[in-house]
Amino acid sequence: MSTRLQAPAVRPPRGIPAFAFDEVDLDRFREVQRLAYRCAERVAAWIEPGVTERQTAARLRRELVADGVQDFFHIPFAWFGDRTAFRGFHTPLQFFAGNRRMVEGMPYILDCAPIVDGYTADIGYAGKLGENAVWDRIVADLGEYRDLILREVRQRKPLDEVYRAVDALIATHGYDNRHKVYPGRVIGHQVTRVTLRRPVGVNVLGFGVRTLRTLGRELIGERLHGRSPLWADGRASRHVPTPGLWAVEPHIALRDVGAKFEELLVVTDDDAHWLDDDLPHVHRVRKAARR
Repeated sequence: MSTRLQAPAVRPPRGIPAFAFDEVDLDRFREVQRLAYRCAERVAAWIEPGVTERQTAARLRRELVADGVQDFFHIPFAWFGDRTAFRGFHTPLQFFAGNRRMVEGMPYILDCAPIVDGYTADIGYAGKLGENAVWDRIVADLGEYRDLILREVRQRKPLDEVYRAVDALIATHGYDNRHKVYPGRVIGHQVTRVTLRRPVGVNVLGFGVRTLRTLGRELIGERLHGRSPLWADGRASRHVPTPGLWAVEPHIALRDVGAKFEELLVVTDDDAHWLDDDLPHVHRVRKAARR
């Protein structure tokens, strides 16, 4: 077992659970996350002028199911153009894929959350069709947010403070915070194993019924200890990072162009690390740094 995951010499504060996943669990979560990104990349290569968000989300779902996905934390989403920046979003229904058609130079975001054997991933893949200088600038900066979040969590900063540190960097770059548009203003949420039972595929407002049941139990359990499985900037997130897995998604925009990444962050009793560094947005940042 990696020393990173060994129990610390000092026990965590009372009320804070110990890290619950072993290396086998982490490997399985990593496999599902990589599967999700592979499917997103295949769909990204398929996107061409004229296809709609709805067609793209359906294609992403088919790719995921063909690769062995059994259920979804939430249904696949696809956003094109200014919808990548959530401009004009006021109700949950506006997050669903619509009839917006792809044109040359348009940005897009693919978001999916597959479940395989109870192991869940939640990923966001940003892309563009053709040239878009604003998108290039945003994506080049996304690596700073990844580094900042990890650094702040490792320092055991309260989650609401980490959120505000991200806000400060967004302001420095001259961008807009768009994760605040998500329900609950969340930049992240905890991920756990779920129990798969038939039937699958039933959802409410895009979220699987099992997801809502699991999230409901987590909300009740965490609130009893003064914590929340949802990471936002309010009072409920005014606590140190809870050990476990967190799906983290800083979403930023400049005018009508939005981009984000979403991936799993491992928080142990006394440390943190990203579950995987072999991901598309990580490679983009490294490639840009070599230029």
